[in-house]
Amino acid sequence: MPSNLETKPAGTLYVIATPIGNLSDITPRAVEALKECEVICAEDTRRTRALLTHLGIHHKRVQALHAHSSERAVAQALEQVRAGTSVGLVTDAGTPCVSDPGTELIRACHREGLQVISVPGPSAVTTAIAASGLVNGAFLFLGFLPRKGAKRTEMLERIAVSEEPCVLFEAPGRVGHTLSDLAALMPEREACVARELSKLHEEVRVDTLSKLAALGDNWRGECTLVVAAAPEQSDDADDSALDDPALMIEIKTALDAGASTKALADVLAQRLGRSRKELYSLVLKCRDRAGSSEEFPEL
Repeated sequence: MPSNLETKPAGTLYVIATPIGNLSDITPRAVEALKECEVICAEDTRRTRALLTHLGIHHKRVQALHAHSSERAVAQALEQVRAGTSVGLVTDAGTPCVSDPGTELIRACHREGLQVISVPGPSAVTTAIAASGLVNGAFLFLGFLPRKGAKRTEMLERIAVSEEPCVLFEAPGRVGHTLSDLAALMPEREACVARELSKLHEEVRVDTLSKLAALGDNWRGECTLVVAAAPEQSDDADDSALDDPALMIEIKTALDAGASTKALADVLAQRLGRSRKELYSLVLKCRDRAGSSEEFPEL
């Protein structure tokens, strides 16, 4: 006779990537995971049921878990995993938790030592990067930009000085607006608009931001933007900045007040619209000069 202390072993949370457009872009492993999971947590239950039907998967329990879900919905899914249920987590398209809901459930499972398995597959981020030709190594993913205010301005300035290419998502009706804002800061910077990736009307257009912005706001469908990295500054630019008495004294004053070299370089880069790398190098040179017998210029 089983002991009353026996408990069902904990289940597993499967984080499953689904197609971003073309329904053929799903791995056999993802299909198998969807079949095996007892419960599917979905961003939009209707879209997920349509995908399951397309895959020939029927009579599956699908429950909502989206950006506006309550703590109770997350707790319910967590309890299912804890009780030994195999739970699948999917979003409307692509890999979960890339500007999509689900992070809280995953973190909760990790906190309790429950197993989380990622089933990789399509991602609009990597698909756009591959098609753009603007990324060769590190990149910065920013998700959706704030719609207005100081936070939006801060993010736009961050893109302008970033030494890595930046990838962001934008809603169809706002692509033109975002391109115009970016073009105002860096009109000749190359960028890519990847629209309706893997779908019938897929379009990948690479040009300068000023030319892309001139196309207006007629972009339809889901869009991913890739903005090329800021051009590298030459050492000559650093050296010429050393001849700016006001800037040098400002840096020295900030360093004397205890500012860190990195934080100071970040602030100056954003204010002056110049490369963080260039300003960091300048702050280091200024610090080194302060440690030597070389005098600072006077205003």
